[in-house]
Amino acid sequence: MNKMTGAPVAQAQSLDQTLDRANSDVVLIVDDVPDNLSVLHDALDESGYSVLVATSGEAALQRARQALPDIVLLDAMMPGMDGFEVARRLKAMLETAHIPIIFMTGLTETEHLVAALQAGGVD
Repeated sequence: MNKMTGAPVAQAQSLDQTLDRANSDVVLIVDDVPDNLSVLHDALDESGYSVLVATSGEAALQRARQALPDIVLLDAMMPGMDGFEVARRLKAMLETAHIPIIFMTGLTETEHLVAALQAGGVD
């Protein structure tokens, strides 16, 4: 705990120490399916990216605020808070509004693609 503010600092320090921003970009992957996370994590890690993972919308918002990733790969369909709402909330927060969001989804209907772009996705 920070003696002046009472806020936890160990978590923030360990996250900063884990992320090597000088040598790699930070990618936040958000998906509720462990197999999807594993495949993406391994591929990005092998390509030299620092990879963070979130399995829910709430966890994604927390990790994005803490780490300020360079990009977010976001599943559109998740239980609880879906990816569209996560994107809207990320874009509404000053500290995360600049982060590009790419939706990962099997949804191909025009209405879903429009919803993803309206929520703040770049692709």
